[in-house]
Parts: sequence; structure tokens; C-alpha cells
Amino acid sequence: MAKKSIKDNKFVRFYTSLVDEFRHDKVSFFIYIILRAIVIIIGILQLLNGNYESAMLCVFTLVLFLLPAFVQKTFNIELPSTLEIIVLVFIFAAEILGELAEYYVKFSLWDTMLHTTTGFLAAAVGLSLIDLLNRSDRFQIKLSPFFVALVSFCFSMTIGVVWEFFEFAMDVFFHTDMQKDSILHTISSVALHPDGRNIPVVVNNITETAINGKDLGLGGYLDIGLYDTMKDLVVNFIGAVVFSVIGYFYTKYPTAGRGAKVVRRLKITKREKEEE
Repeated sequence: MAKKSIKDNKFVRFYTSLVDEFRHDKVSFFIYIILRAIVIIIGILQLLNGNYESAMLCVFTLVLFLLPAFVQKTFNIELPSTLEIIVLVFIFAAEILGELAEYYVKFSLWDTMLHTTTGFLAAAVGLSLIDLLNRSDRFQIKLSPFFVALVSFCFSMTIGVVWEFFEFAMDVFFHTDMQKDSILHTISSVALHPDGRNIPVVVNNITETAINGKDLGLGGYLDIGLYDTMKDLVVNFIGAVVFSVIGYFYTKYPTAGRGAKVVRRLKITKREKEEE
């Protein structure tokens, strides 16, 4: 029996079909090629330097780059070019710049920016899903503009909360530090009350944290992830509210204002006919 060629391999054909999804739009395909080339170069350099964990992160990033194409092909939907580009750049900013280049540590607002963007984009996805149901003949759900915006907001916040659950689980079970710690100079806790009563004791002007008698040199109290989690949820909330308001007016007045242009650039649509 003759050996199958590489092109006949199911994985290769599936990968090729995903790459072909990007070819429908020259701009998104160009961005995809540029970012992929950068990640491949970084991955090779990490391998040569013996940083195998970083190299695997590059491989994981390359897989994530195929996510928009995978979603389009699997669910027979069309992602607008703007949304595709934002997703690709977001993945690059989170994995390569955030993790490998350590932007999460170097720039305090880097994580905040990404979580705000997530809240905004997740709300766009939520609105798209409801819009698809509203336009479908298979469902009898017809929501008002207010409830479309509300569901869009709730979808975004749910995504944000689930992600924080994931970060917490990774920190607890694998001892990572996805929930970045904060340095505080004031704390309030009922655990410090000398009589064990439910009355908070406030401690001000904290200048050091010691563990097992050793000063950590932090200049304050070490908060384990709480402030980071709440900050992430707050900025996710802001992004979700902003898009939900825009989405409300778009649903109510589909052709009016700049908000309609923003939504149309981010709204997922159903393909009329699955491409061969």
C-alpha cells in the first residue's frame, strides 16, 4: 500500500482549511502572517537558549492564533475583520508581551487594559449571539433592545467571573501567580480582634511584612490576589457597560450614529451558505 502524502494527512488538511479562513480578508491575513512569523522567531530563539517552557508558550500562542478561524469553520459563522484582528493582537499582547516580555510586571496597567478589552469584546459576542437568535426562524425568542443589552452585559460579566475562577484554581492547585499580589499599607480585619469579636481592627502605616520572622522587604502588607481580582472585575464591568450601552442604541436604532458602526465592525453574523 502506498504511503499517504503529507497533504492527505487529516491534521494537515484541517490546519490548511483554518489558515484558508483568514485568506478571505487580506488585512486580517496579513496581521496573522506577521504575528505568526514573530512568534515563530521568538520560539526558535527560546529553544536555542534552552527556555523550553517559553518555547511551548510560543507553540500554544500559535494554536490560539487559529481560534478565530476554528470558530468560523466549526459554527459556520462570520467574524468581522476588525474583530479578528483585535483577537489576534489581544492573544499576542497577553501571551507574548504579557508573559514572555513580562509586561504584566513591567507595566501596571497592561493587565487592566487587557481585562477592559475583554469586557468590551465579550459583550460584543453576547450581543451577537442574541442577535443571531432574534433573527433565526428556529427560535421564538424576540428580545427588546433593553434585554439584548442586559444579556450582552451579563454574558460579558460571566466570562470575566469564570476567568477569575480559572486564575484562582491555577494559583491554588499549581502554585502559579496569575492573581498578581498587591502591596497595601492599610488593612482591616476581624481576625485581629483580641477578643475574637466580629469587629474589624484597622492597622495603618504598614511598612513591612515578615514571614517566619524574615522581613520580605516589600514596604507594606502582601495582599494575595484579592485586589487584583476585584480590579479585573471592575474594569471588565466598565468594558461590558460601555458596549452594552452602545449595543442598546444599535438594537433600537440599527442604522443611526457612530455606535452602529462600532457594533457592525464587531458583530458576528451567520454565513448564508457554508463554504466548500
